[in-house]
Amino acid sequence: MGQNNRKLFYFSHMIQQWINWRSFLALTAILIVSGTIFYSDYLSKKIAGEEKQKVELWVAAQRTILNSTAETDLTLASRLSTENDDIPIIETNEKDSITNNYLNIDSSEIAANKNYLPQKLEEFKRLHPPIVLVISTRPYVANRYYYGESNLQKEVRYYPIIQLLIVGLFIFITATAQKSRYQNTQNQVWAGLAKETAHQLGTPVTSLEGWIEVLRDINGTEKIVPEIEKDVDRLKLISDRFGKIGSIPKLEEKNIVELVSNMISYIKKRASGKVQFTLDTKGETNIPAMISPPLFDWVIENLLKNALDAMEGKGSIGVVVQDETTRILIDVSDTGKGITKSNISKVFKPGFTTKKRGWGLGLTLTQRIVEQYHKGQIFVKQSEPGKGTTFRIILNK
Repeated sequence: MGQNNRKLFYFSHMIQQWINWRSFLALTAILIVSGTIFYSDYLSKKIAGEEKQKVELWVAAQRTILNSTAETDLTLASRLSTENDDIPIIETNEKDSITNNYLNIDSSEIAANKNYLPQKLEEFKRLHPPIVLVISTRPYVANRYYYGESNLQKEVRYYPIIQLLIVGLFIFITATAQKSRYQNTQNQVWAGLAKETAHQLGTPVTSLEGWIEVLRDINGTEKIVPEIEKDVDRLKLISDRFGKIGSIPKLEEKNIVELVSNMISYIKKRASGKVQFTLDTKGETNIPAMISPPLFDWVIENLLKNALDAMEGKGSIGVVVQDETTRILIDVSDTGKGITKSNISKVFKPGFTTKKRGWGLGLTLTQRIVEQYHKGQIFVKQSEPGKGTTFRIILNK
């Protein structure tokens, strides 16, 4: 038994290390993509600066063309004016009204939607301030040139975001698949451990039952045999519990009130007289639920034993069972030393324990029994160091 627990703890520790390493790889991937985003932003700003210069040159070419005379050489101005084939530009007059002069904007969209050009103008205004070309001062005549982003600029800006989404989706799918694989592996380990434990207990229990029959025929053992039988029955119950963990247990309709009451009585006999036990069922005497009696007994037993250990010999343990419309609530509270906030998230992990003895598997098994076999929930409802802890179990009807 101890060897099996050590193997399980070692395996769980290795799995945890692997999960931490996987998290490190995911973080590294995110950092790389984030770096790509920042570098792309740098390139985007650099391209934006170059595009502004192109627009300024284009406007300068327009000024040269407007102010040209017969002797003016317009070769360079014409070349600059026609070279811009990617940056969209809209011209307005001094009153900021749109003229008929625009560049690199889809004419079919303008023809189909009369608001298309004004909408583009508002978009360009949000992106960049206009470049103003003053034609005359008296009277004041000027053209304003608003410009947007080229396709290259848009691609550079949005590509890393798309890349991040793709990488994020890949990480999510990988993590989900690995988590599923880890859970399947963990299930196999639990099942293997449980079956092996049940198998190992089976032989000595059978042998002890034979020795009990031998002792019955010996005078003077009348008081000893019943006590040994109790211990053997206890071992058979433990073996049965482990056997059910190693397979799919059969759920039966049982009275939760009776089951919890019997387990409280069992633990009470083994507790100090300074520990008080209470059971509150809100007046109900029969609350039926579909459970595996041996396994659910184990759940309540583990919670009550943990409560006893937390109180160190004195205090009170209270169990509240509530029958609601769609679910059953079971709260197990104690007045023990409590759990720190940093440890609440760890209490159900294999190997975690604050005791000097034990492997820290009791609550892990408890969670497995409640959530996987009974499709319920178990969690720390409330805990405060020095004041106690409340565990809550939720069973769906």
